Order: sequence, then C-alpha cells, then structure tokens
Amino acid sequence: MRALVVNAGSTSLKVSVLDPPHTESFDTLGAALPRADDVDVVIHRVVHGGARANPALLDDALVAELRALVELAPLHQPAALDLIDDCRAACPSVPQYACFDTSFHTTMPPAARTYALPKRWRERVVAFGFHGISHAWSSRQVSAVAPGVRRLVVAHLGGGASLCAVRDGRSVMTTMGFTPLDGLVMATRSGAIDPGAVLWMVEHADDDEDVGQVLEHESGLVGLCGDADMRVVLQRSDRGDRDARLAIDVYVQRLVTLIGGCVAALGGIDALTFTGGVGEHSPRVRSLTAERLEWLGVIIDESTGAEPVREITADGAGVRTFVVDAREDLEMAAQVAPLRA
Repeated sequence: MRALVVNAGSTSLKVSVLDPPHTESFDTLGAALPRADDVDVVIHRVVHGGARANPALLDDALVAELRALVELAPLHQPAALDLIDDCRAACPSVPQYACFDTSFHTTMPPAARTYALPKRWRERVVAFGFHGISHAWSSRQVSAVAPGVRRLVVAHLGGGASLCAVRDGRSVMTTMGFTPLDGLVMATRSGAIDPGAVLWMVEHADDDEDVGQVLEHESGLVGLCGDADMRVVLQRSDRGDRDARLAIDVYVQRLVTLIGGCVAALGGIDALTFTGGVGEHSPRVRSLTAERLEWLGVIIDESTGAEPVREITADGAGVRTFVVDAREDLEMAAQVAPLRA
C-alpha cells in the first residue's frame, strides 16, 4: 500500500509518502502533492475523533462530524481539517482515511474516563485522551523488542505532552482529558490546573483578555520563563537563569508525579518509554526524570546507540527504560491497512 500520510501537530507538520520499505518526508503538503498522483490512499492524523475506536473513510458526513469537535481541540483540529480539504480537492479519486489520536484511549475503563459531574454533563464531558497514535506506536515497538513488558508508561514529550499507562498493549489511563490542555506542563499550555483557579481567572480577567488564549498559548514553559523551546530553557537554566530553572523544576515535578499516578493505575511498572521531540532528543530531561524515579527502579545509561528503538536501562535497574523514535506515519498506515485488504 503506497500512502500519503499527513500529520498536523500543534507545533509541526509532517508529510510523508510511504512505499514500503521506503519513506519520503516533506515539510509542506504542497511539496508532497505531486507525488500523490500514484498513491493508493491518503491518511490524515486527526486529533479528536470523539468516541470512534478505529480509523474511518473520510466523506462529507465525517468531515462535518469532525468540525463539530473543533472547540475541544482548537490548536489541532482546524489545521487537520484544512489539510483534509486540500487533499480531497487535489486528489478527489484517491480514498482518504482519518486516524484519531483519541481512539487508542477508548479502552480505558469507565473510572478513568469519567469526571465526577452531574449526569447531564458527564455523558458529554469525558476524558478522551490524546497522542494515542504515538502511544500506540511506542507500545507496539516496545512489545516487539521486550515481549515480557506488560505494564508500560509511555511519555510523549513534545510541544504537547502526555503520559499513557499501557497494560498488555491497551490504554488504561492517560494524562490528557476532555481536551489536550490537561496533564503535563507543555510548551505553551498550562497542563492541569485547579478548575477553581480557572473560574477565578475568568472572573478577574480584563475585559479584552481571553483566558482560553492564556491557558493554550501563554502558559506552560513560555508562561514560566518566556521560552517555549526546551533546548533554550535548559541552556538558560545552566547559565543560572532563575526563571528557566523554575520552569524546568515545575516541568519535571509534574512529569514525575503523574508518572507515579500511571504506575499506581497499572499496579506497578515494567518499563518506561520516552518519545516525542523532547523525549527523543533531550538526554537531560530523561536524566532529570530518572533521578527523581530512582526509588522506583528507573536507572538509565545514555551510552547506547541511536537506533529507532533503543534501550537505555542501566545495570542494576529494576525498571527497563526505552527511547522510541515517533513514527506516527507508520502507525497510521498499519491501522488503515486492514481496511484496504
């Protein structure tokens, strides 16, 4: 199956043409479209799919359904829908599918999906979870190289960030909830915050201030120290910048405490996996995290190679640790392939 895969994230766009075993990568959709004339299928990453558990063939009805979910993922859904429109217009005769970041988390038990709200609200306001395509890919890669791992925590750390507790390849808990704003500290998003604080902010905001804008675009690392790029924040922290040091401390504090929650949900942990831009490329963040989790048995050795799936477990560790290169394009193609058989 030769596929054009379009992956719009909150801070990036990845476009690839998959012709196994070869992959061509592009920075823009326009650069990839001339190669789309001879593809068998176009596959889109869509962050919010509601309650859908599987990929789906895109048609006008599904696009309308996805547009109705824009308010729940305002940083992601509009960009994905614009790209879907562009691809459907450019390749009208090619079947197009959507893969949903929320689908992987439909296996979470009701207790992990349900908020303590009145029934009239909790039937609509549920924990959907996100980054599911990445979590699914990492889970499958770790399972392939370490089949004995049953209880896995995946840390997808990028511009957006989330954790997923995975038991036997199935999501049982994740840190993003009703929207991708929940959970970990991110590049520009606050992560978890007391809902009472949100209500207070709404009440006390200036007339022209949008609290949603503040939480989505002005918070997280950029809110703590003025920089959203983890590399820059680490450099500033190393130079003694107090704001940057506080930002790192808050980031790691939230990360390790929520990893602890995932471990509790799993009843223990066999392996921890880092993925995403920060998770893959920042040994410092991995080290800071491992130092805080040494009591749990997480001890790492960064002297290993640069394979797409590499183990960084140190001698004597009680928990195995992996770094997995995010390949959401390959995971999406694997999800859609059975539908094309």
